[in-house]
Amino acid sequence: MAKVFHSACPLNCWDSCGFKVTVDNGKVTKIEGDEDHPITRGKICGRGRMLEQRVNSGDRLLYPLKKVDGEFARISWKQALDEIAEKLQHYKEAYGTASVLHSHDYANGGLLTKLDSRFFNAFGGVTELTGSICWGSGIEAQCWDFGDAYSHAPGDLSNSKNIVVWGRNVARTNMHLFEALQKAKKAGARVYVIDPLYNATAKMADKHITVKPGFDGMLAAGIIKEMLRLGLEDRKFIENHTIGFADLKELIDSVTLEELSAYTEVPQLIFTELAEVYGQRPVATLFGLGMQRYANGGNTIRLMDALVAVSGNIGIPGGGANYANRQVGQSFNSASLTLPHRKTAHRSFSMMQQAEGILTAADPGIKMAIVTCGNPLAQVPDSTKVQDAFSSLETLVVMEQFMTDTAQLADYVLPVASVFETEDVYYSSMYHHYVNHGPKLVEPPGEAKTDAWIWTELADRLGFGDDFAYTREEFLGMGLSKLEEQGINLERLRTEKHAELPVDHIPWSDYKFRTPSGKYEFTSASAEKAGFGGRISLSLPKETKWTDPNLAEKYPYTLLTIHPLRSNHSQHYHLFAKEPEVKVEVSPDIADAKLLQDGDLVRVWNGRGEIRGKAAVLKIAHPGTINIDEGIWRKFGGPVNMLTSDAESDNRQGSTVYDCLVNLEKV
Repeated sequence: MAKVFHSACPLNCWDSCGFKVTVDNGKVTKIEGDEDHPITRGKICGRGRMLEQRVNSGDRLLYPLKKVDGEFARISWKQALDEIAEKLQHYKEAYGTASVLHSHDYANGGLLTKLDSRFFNAFGGVTELTGSICWGSGIEAQCWDFGDAYSHAPGDLSNSKNIVVWGRNVARTNMHLFEALQKAKKAGARVYVIDPLYNATAKMADKHITVKPGFDGMLAAGIIKEMLRLGLEDRKFIENHTIGFADLKELIDSVTLEELSAYTEVPQLIFTELAEVYGQRPVATLFGLGMQRYANGGNTIRLMDALVAVSGNIGIPGGGANYANRQVGQSFNSASLTLPHRKTAHRSFSMMQQAEGILTAADPGIKMAIVTCGNPLAQVPDSTKVQDAFSSLETLVVMEQFMTDTAQLADYVLPVASVFETEDVYYSSMYHHYVNHGPKLVEPPGEAKTDAWIWTELADRLGFGDDFAYTREEFLGMGLSKLEEQGINLERLRTEKHAELPVDHIPWSDYKFRTPSGKYEFTSASAEKAGFGGRISLSLPKETKWTDPNLAEKYPYTLLTIHPLRSNHSQHYHLFAKEPEVKVEVSPDIADAKLLQDGDLVRVWNGRGEIRGKAAVLKIAHPGTINIDEGIWRKFGGPVNMLTSDAESDNRQGSTVYDCLVNLEKV
């Protein structure tokens, strides 16, 4: 008999939705939105609904697999775990624990995904990944400026006079914020969208402004310049709550508006118009992620932060430099789950350069990697190098639900449980500040096991089983222990489905910043301490006509690789009813120059690789711009990361996947 249960979306996504899940005879048959959720209110996207297909797919991995003579063979869990534990022990004794790499991403927003770190820390500490392909540059930048990366609560948009959505297509990636924008606009707020592509969010805006990809920081600098010329800055905030403004002013004075207009390919009148917009407080600025995926990405976010600060839109209702909301994740007792004090050895590669690290590491070299919550062959930049690196390992273990590009390379593939097949609590440090409960509703298929079970079995074999001698309920209690004083615990979440976390709805309203000075820092002491110059600069992307004219002549077009509409990164492509194909979206000027029409087969290439797909001509886009959605698997024509660079951003915490010049031809 069919029954409906509350649950939650596990996807690493802005919205972190509440679900209602129908289960019939031990099988998930329908996923709908939970209308009682205070933020998502019963509406969910297609990616969430597709989880029903994901858990029920006939392509799920059901048994442990071992590669023998180039082919996968089914083995028992005992054999798989015994052999993996034996290899871990061997590498530890022969080379040290840093000879093992833990490669991961953030595919799942469950609290207990942190248990992988518990295992590797208790093992003695391995080579870890730092930074983030997705948003690492911006996080680091805001930590330099504010001391952390905090956003206003969703309902605060009702206080905004103007809303600037900068490089963020919320209609595709944050549907409940899109609804909030529509509501705010109807109530009288003016909405401005700054984006190289004309998208659904731009369509609903009062004004859409295109900017040359990678030059958003220059646009922010020009707006600041015009604010200072017009006397629109918040002098009281600058004098009382910031340091380093003289350095910023010196920088702004070093460049003309004409030069900034030439860099950004934005008319000078637009700088003036936006200066006047920012002078009409309160202004909420909603940052996207794309503009910090360049060699100058951290600096770009710092210039945008500076614009919000100069205009006095920090710490006031309706304002904010809204990029991330790390208050959410900081509400949990992560250390009790991860045991960082147990590490006796440590080495790190950036997430972007893990392939380079595998290929070049010494003393010790990387002998073994274990991949969790990720598909690096699709998602990590410079896919050819990633393929070479992971193929070079003596032992590769992948914990997965499907035979992904990465799993295909593995020596051992371990089938893991999916959402609805185990209990967890879910959250996202991106948009809203509610934690959601996800109960176990069905059994995993075949012999699939939870990640926690696998770590426990391996820990028992390696001599630190006591660190995993807890029930899932006890582990959840550890992670939630910081919230006990607020009355939030597992029992309450099981009953009430979700809970509001204790965060500041309007961050920095007390003007007590988490920087070394306690003030907003235009010149960052933290950056200087970390070995970077503390001053903001007018830096440029690496691959542009300004910085490398020869490269730009050979590869004249800018490639963006935005988040797909129907898949959460690479997770859903194999579930589409119609087999996916590479779509190459081109700006109208490229279509005119190359005589392209929709559906034409095209080749896109640069010095790193090439990809082929069908052209789709965009109605409006910044000249010279191409987009190919990221995440598509190799068997469907991808990945697009064959074209992207594995270079790190300026603060070494982010990727440069958008800092990518290409050429295109019809084939």
